[in-house]
Amino acid sequence: MVSTAPAPTTSGFEELRPGVKAPVKDTILTPRFYTTDFDAMAAMDLRPNEAELEAVCEEFRKDYNRHHFVRDQEFEGAADKLDPETRRVFVEFLEQSCTSEFSGFLLYKELSRRIKQKNPLLAECFQYMSRDEARHAGFLNKSMADFGVQLDLGFLTANKDYTFFQPKFIFYATYLSEKIGYWRYITIFRHLEKHPESKIFPIFNFFERWCQDENRHGDFFDALMKSQPDTVRGPVARLWCRFFLLTVFATMYVRDVARKEFYEALGLDARDYDKHVIAKTNETSARIFPVVLDVDHPDFYIRLERIVDNNKRLAAADAHQVPAVVKVLRKLPFWVANTWEMARLFFLKPIVAEILQPAIR
Repeated sequence: MVSTAPAPTTSGFEELRPGVKAPVKDTILTPRFYTTDFDAMAAMDLRPNEAELEAVCEEFRKDYNRHHFVRDQEFEGAADKLDPETRRVFVEFLEQSCTSEFSGFLLYKELSRRIKQKNPLLAECFQYMSRDEARHAGFLNKSMADFGVQLDLGFLTANKDYTFFQPKFIFYATYLSEKIGYWRYITIFRHLEKHPESKIFPIFNFFERWCQDENRHGDFFDALMKSQPDTVRGPVARLWCRFFLLTVFATMYVRDVARKEFYEALGLDARDYDKHVIAKTNETSARIFPVVLDVDHPDFYIRLERIVDNNKRLAAADAHQVPAVVKVLRKLPFWVANTWEMARLFFLKPIVAEILQPAIR
């Protein structure tokens, strides 16, 4: 029997087959693939905010970035200029970004296909967003090829676990994913404009226009939530908005601090970068969410740093060659500690944002 298990290669990465990188192991910090209740999405009444949704769709139709993602000569040989450690962390960044964009493509494409007959405006918007996400994922995957490996996106489609979310949870998660993506990309782009010596790869030249796609996608989910007022109004919605804000912010912070070497290669401090992105995304979310987090509270980053430390201990425990039961027992205290810190963060008094929002007509 021929083994299909990935094995290390001269590229330095585990490969499914020559030139195809094995996907990283799924953890709470890796991008997820989502599915949802398609019938519920198809039955949504958009009339409370149909005019704004139509305006957003018209922006999608214009396809401002149709000719943007075209590789130029600057890519030739750029990968060879990076030292081995920078190559490693940069490929990790490309893989995570590609997986995240491809996850969006799959969800939006399936939504467009499944609701086309019953909700054509919504389906058309999802069709255009899937177009954008496919473009992004393909561009990232092509950049990975410069380093001798690519992702098999068909393999990911068939083998990744899919998380089921009700439509409103899809709205919260994807809105925040798109808006935080905007702030991440534009912050890196503006930093590298000021410090071109830190631009380690030409893909960053594309981030300014690229992040506008992310921003438009976020604006779509903003308009969609306004058409479904129960998603952003009332005590239950307040709790869910706080939960998703905290989950997204904590996941990003813990993940980025763990791979701080990538940001150091760009001349950035991972913690300062994340604090800026979190503050801007929190501020942006106040335009639609009824409450946002008090990220300036003195306990906010203290507790996130405790989660960072606990995750280091979890990784160390996971690396030990001991029976599974022993490993679980060693990790249990850190899981409990992280749950406690997240609970304390969740119950920090939020900032009421409704007074900042225009009335829904």
